[in-house]
Amino acid sequence: MAGNLHTRSEVTEATDMLESTAVPPTIVLVHGAFADASSWAGVISILRAAGSRVRAPANPLRGLAQDAAYIRSVVRDIDVPVVLVGHGYGGAVITHAATDGDNVVALCYVAAFGLDAGECVLDITSRFAPTPAADAVFTTALPALCPGAPESELYIRKERFPQVYAADLPPRVKNVMSVAQRPIALSAVTGRSGPPAWVSIPSWYAVATADRMLNPIAQRFMAQRMAATEYALHGSHAVVLSRPGAVAAMIREAAGRDVSFDDHLTPESRPNV
Repeated sequence: MAGNLHTRSEVTEATDMLESTAVPPTIVLVHGAFADASSWAGVISILRAAGSRVRAPANPLRGLAQDAAYIRSVVRDIDVPVVLVGHGYGGAVITHAATDGDNVVALCYVAAFGLDAGECVLDITSRFAPTPAADAVFTTALPALCPGAPESELYIRKERFPQVYAADLPPRVKNVMSVAQRPIALSAVTGRSGPPAWVSIPSWYAVATADRMLNPIAQRFMAQRMAATEYALHGSHAVVLSRPGAVAAMIREAAGRDVSFDDHLTPESRPNV
């Protein structure tokens, strides 16, 4: 499938529409693998302080179709416009979930998978040079199986987690994250995406330039394929925690809110347009 060919005028029109709406959009934050909704804590605090309505549901991490269906149900319960934001694997989920979301007005990807139709997460990771995470992730069988449950799931080795996932966070924080990490079902990274929502919905993408989980070159490839408004943020895969101000600024721009880039984004973080 060809990439999304949004013109700058189309994105501007979408932003103008958001600015003129009487009801500001609700921002829905979808976390990725090996984390939980608390990974958005800093971003949530900034957005709420700026007056934005925010929701951060728990991504089940059990399978792409199931996870997307759950997030889709969350979005459908919101009766105002929605800006859908995904981090890491959460990007694959919002890409799949937003296709039927009539109230989704913008998509934001943060070091995230913006899959095309028929792709899976492993297709992207295998297409580019491997990152240090390649030999840090391991598969383990579930200790107790329920009917219909996935048979195995993925973890990051605890001793490698600080280095490959969160190298720019304080030692105390990344060590706690390594112990509290939420595994992702193997079937979630092999599940095939449907038609991507970014074809018809304006998109923004924050590339984490020091990411050791998802190759930054792969991130740029996906951002350019979807014709996203692109940012470069110097940060690890945990950029939502290490650079919350910059991430929140991008989200607020996508939501049509006034943003001072000098306050939140360094010069190299400005849009690549």
